[in-house]
Amino acid sequence: MAGRVTCHKCGAQWPVLGSTVGRRDECAKCHADLHVCLNCVHYDPTAYNECREPAADVVREKDRSNFCDYFEPRSGGGPGVDKKKDLLAAAEALFKKKS
Repeated sequence: MAGRVTCHKCGAQWPVLGSTVGRRDECAKCHADLHVCLNCVHYDPTAYNECREPAADVVREKDRSNFCDYFEPRSGGGPGVDKKKDLLAAAEALFKKKS
């Protein structure tokens, strides 16, 4: 099963076979590591240890290559995706005082 992984740094998308992204794999465009928490479907900044996988070891540097066995590449949502910022902007626009 072929999929795609999105680079957390530049947003470029790269094909992967199944969920196989090696520890040393890099983005061909910006040379950022691909096997990192920021590229994983389990990464969640609001979760304990910023990971929704409860059995995963704690990883301090989320943008550096790691040995996590639970890594699954996520697709979409490259750099600049900030849901909190988008939601705040939408709320401000909704409740903006009209002159």
